[in-house]
Amino acid sequence: MRLSAFASHRGAAFPIGPVTLFAGPAGSGKTSALRAYEALARLGGGDPLDEVFPDPAGCVPEGAAADPQGRRGFRIGCTADGPAGPVRLDVAVQAEPTLRIVGERLTAGGETLLTTALRDPGRSMVQAAWHTAGTVPVTRAPLPDDRLGTALLPLRVAGRTEGQLRVLAAAEQMVVALRSVFACEPQPQRMRAPVPAGDGRLRRGCDNLAAVLERTHTQCVQRHARLVAAAHAGCAGPVTALGVERLADGSLRATVGRGGGPATPATPVGRLGDGELRYLALALVLLTGPGVLAVDAAGEVPSAMQTLTVLADGLDRDLDGRQVRELLSLAVSIGAAGHLRLAGTVTEPGAVRARETPGVTVVDLDRDRT
Repeated sequence: MRLSAFASHRGAAFPIGPVTLFAGPAGSGKTSALRAYEALARLGGGDPLDEVFPDPAGCVPEGAAADPQGRRGFRIGCTADGPAGPVRLDVAVQAEPTLRIVGERLTAGGETLLTTALRDPGRSMVQAAWHTAGTVPVTRAPLPDDRLGTALLPLRVAGRTEGQLRVLAAAEQMVVALRSVFACEPQPQRMRAPVPAGDGRLRRGCDNLAAVLERTHTQCVQRHARLVAAAHAGCAGPVTALGVERLADGSLRATVGRGGGPATPATPVGRLGDGELRYLALALVLLTGPGVLAVDAAGEVPSAMQTLTVLADGLDRDLDGRQVRELLSLAVSIGAAGHLRLAGTVTEPGAVRARETPGVTVVDLDRDRT
């Protein structure tokens, strides 16, 4: 991921491995790094620019001066490796006076496959040019200035020439890499309440935890068993089961089994502390996948060829040292299979434990260097 000019970052580039955690003092740009990652993911999924950046002025680097026309903006990008080789995407966004994409470049193998540029500020379009390598070497056409051009290419390129096929392969590789992202922000205060039955895809705030547990208990037996083991390792007291209780009104309430025989009542998860609930939710996210998480993965691509990226801002919030270690070990174990990566932010105590965990990359941000 590249943050050429974004919020507190200038000329920054960060490798994203199976488990990558951003650490640093307050104001060093940990959260903004994840925010840029999620923004690229949403643009790759086709979301409009104003929904991705509701506060675009906050993304402009501090102290950035406007040009004579009063324009200010920011630049982000990434490189995604895969069958098409390393594919690089760079995006320039104008934040003021009007939010719009003013430039985009997609490159692979040292060749520019797509470029866009704002030619007429009075029109909500950019002029795009993509590689053709046929009787006409380059195809030119207008594209909207509020959408990522790379995400639109599969709908615009015919794929008849070798050059067009290269463009499609690079664009599709980038879109698949970006779309499979799940931003997780567990909200313990909302996870304690009963939830309606039937909502079996875990939402960003994990407030429908009970409905998802009902699904994993019946459909994902092995993963559910691993979740119980993770809960036993990270929650206070013995945990022998995770279940769901159906209440009189038909709603569901998650419960924790403590052992002690069939006569021992299960404990409602509402009695767990904030740290235990956050730990349980994050473990559930790591142990499930696109079929259970509310993420818009590329359905036309086999799941075996996709890698889900989980974004967790404040990964260690409310967690004790034991819980942090257990979560990181779980993330490394699952990430080793190549189907999931975790990118998050941690406090300095969390970073200390992360540095002690083999397989975890800690990116130390320093306000004077970013």
